[in-house]
Amino acid sequence: MAERLNEGYDVVVVGGGAAGLNGALMLARSRRSVVVLDAGFPRNAPAEGVHGLLARDGMPPAELLERGRAEVRRYGGQVVAGTVTEAARDTGGFTVGLADGRTVRARRLLVTTGLVDELPDVPGLRERWGRDVLHCPYCHGWEVRDQAVGVLAGGPMSVHQALLFRQLSDDVTFFCHTAPRPSGEQAEQLAARGIRVVEGEVAALEVAGDRLTGVRLADGTVVARDALVVGPRMALRAGFLAGLGLRPAEHPSGAGEYLPADAAGRTDVPGVWSAGNVTDLSAQVGAAAAAGAMAGAQINADLVAEETRDAVDAARHAPFSAESEARACEAVAGDSRHGF
Repeated sequence: MAERLNEGYDVVVVGGGAAGLNGALMLARSRRSVVVLDAGFPRNAPAEGVHGLLARDGMPPAELLERGRAEVRRYGGQVVAGTVTEAARDTGGFTVGLADGRTVRARRLLVTTGLVDELPDVPGLRERWGRDVLHCPYCHGWEVRDQAVGVLAGGPMSVHQALLFRQLSDDVTFFCHTAPRPSGEQAEQLAARGIRVVEGEVAALEVAGDRLTGVRLADGTVVARDALVVGPRMALRAGFLAGLGLRPAEHPSGAGEYLPADAAGRTDVPGVWSAGNVTDLSAQVGAAAAAGAMAGAQINADLVAEETRDAVDAARHAPFSAESEARACEAVAGDSRHGF
């Protein structure tokens, strides 16, 4: 991605994942000047394949993105490597600053920077992330069906995760780790579904032959497992929006933070849209791409409305426009009636 930046664009898209690329595709096909600024750290990079995406199920994430970049470029859009560090409003739009000192202007912004998964501090866990340490039953569940699955408590959705993975395997163990043992209705649900509950802090993962083999507790007990499910806290890559007055909010689920926006992607700041995981924590690739397409279409419609208003205003004030001539004729007629 060695393309050079122009001085300004109709739309700057910050983030080069599925949401950003699909938004840019819609804009480029609408003959908008658009650039995608891609920092190059896709959230799903560790995964072997994208799942749940019709006609592209199992495709490696890097291949999907490369195809998306090619499609954006086919219609005249740009995809440029760069990390955005700041954004500020100026006359007619926004100025976007990059980490390498470059700046670019935009009439509109589309924010699709996605999330960062903040994982539990368990030795060996991060190295297995996206492989046999998982989080989503719809993204990875089929691949671990009928295996020995562990679920590591760590957030408000942990019991829910255990129940979802129980649909895929009869052998599910819930590790309390540093959380209290589930009680009340949650304890009843786990017991009814035959999900074993293990108390005690998890000290490390056991790995052999580049495969997860078990979970080791602080007391030395090892529970054999083929896969481990965690619920990471999700944090936004959106610090650059602070200068525009846009800051993350805590998600109602308690799973992390998000950027509030309406169904079309409009944020609280006029001219700024968002799409994908930055707004919808649970969006898979297909949903993120769809949200990007919606936001791109809405941005184009917003620009069309602005350009139409400007055109009407210019026509009304043109010195020899039909409307100005008509008003002049009306004025002369009125003067004649009054004897002037």
